[in-house]
Amino acid sequence: QVQLVESGGGLVQAGGSLRLSCVVSGLTFSDYNMAWFRQAPGKEREFVAAIRWSVGRTDYPDSVKGRFTISRDIVKNTMYLQMNSLKPEDTAVYYCAARSYLSDARAPSRYDYWGQGTQVTVSS
Repeated sequence: QVQLVESGGGLVQAGGSLRLSCVVSGLTFSDYNMAWFRQAPGKEREFVAAIRWSVGRTDYPDSVKGRFTISRDIVKNTMYLQMNSLKPEDTAVYYCAARSYLSDARAPSRYDYWGQGTQVTVSS
């Protein structure tokens, strides 16, 4: 049984930082993508960052590039999202997701496994 459990969300002022964690268990693929998505009220789920687990290659959209950093700890089976220079428009529920490796994996529909989400609120 695959489980993804996020933590680390909270309330922070604009310009501040937060680090999200996602502990994953039960994955049996030889290689996989893990990613962060976010969803604000009334908006579609949006790609935030992805990492190829085996080699650590990362991918970001322009909206967060240079501010957010995705990483993983293979020993701890944990993925992280370090978020710096946060803006009010970063406010959303943040989800981690996983799937067997795919080179193009920015669309939420391509992911098979999801965490429950963690709320991030950035005040102005």
